[in-house]
Amino acid sequence: MKLAALQQAHIPYYKQLMRTDKPIGTLLLLWPTYWALWLASNGTPSLVNLIVFSLGVFVMRSAGCVINDYADREIDGSVKRTEQRPLAAGLVCSGEALSLFLLLIIIAFGLVLLLSWPTMLLSVGALLLAFSYPFMKRYTHLPQMVLGAAFGWAIPMAYMAATGDVPLQAWLLFTANVLWTMAYDTMYAMVDRDDDLKIGVKSTAILFGHFDRLIIFILNTVFIVLLAVVGVISDLDTPYCLGVLVACGFLVYQQSLIHTRDRERCFKAFLNNHYVGMAVFVGLVASLPLNI
Repeated sequence: MKLAALQQAHIPYYKQLMRTDKPIGTLLLLWPTYWALWLASNGTPSLVNLIVFSLGVFVMRSAGCVINDYADREIDGSVKRTEQRPLAAGLVCSGEALSLFLLLIIIAFGLVLLLSWPTMLLSVGALLLAFSYPFMKRYTHLPQMVLGAAFGWAIPMAYMAATGDVPLQAWLLFTANVLWTMAYDTMYAMVDRDDDLKIGVKSTAILFGHFDRLIIFILNTVFIVLLAVVGVISDLDTPYCLGVLVACGFLVYQQSLIHTRDRERCFKAFLNNHYVGMAVFVGLVASLPLNI
């Protein structure tokens, strides 16, 4: 009874580990997944694929957050933004976090069983990327690139589930998403740059240094160019062009926010990327046929 009561008392901390109170990460993962689902399905994704990928995004993002906090449990207490996370604050133990991670992975595996065998094989890549990303900041200044691959891996999976193939279009979209993720997660890393330098954690914000804003601009520019190429290949019309143009407007706005490298403004710029993904999705859906 005491154990059950203790586990129930820890439920709010488990939710914090999964970031259920901070949906921005789920949204940033969801939009590219939906881009791929709608494109691969020519505007009409199957109900099964829509449900599996929507739930999969939530579950895998939650699992990624849990293993991230486990990996960073010894250093989060030294970073202002993360010092109150449950593991860093001693509110839950490492064993509980690993058990929660395992449970989420089992749920994700159950979801992927509803898809084709080739898609199931691709899902192994998603698991490896989600597990390895949190540890990359100890070995490379490019953990944001690994995060981009993790956030974008649902794109080839969506194409495989919908069409049985992963065409060039899918890899262009995947590459665009990797670059976009590197850009917005560099903004996120700019918030922690001073703390990360003190504790020896690596990031693109540290690697880019005073060129951070310029490189973010370049990454986002190539991201937009690749989206345009995907639009041409997919024969998408005016609404998609308008959606990408609106996304450009948000990216320009973000440049104005990070101009002074102020922590709060950099974090605001990071959050604004939700609207970039949404703008592209709305334009894409409006350009595809609606089959009822």
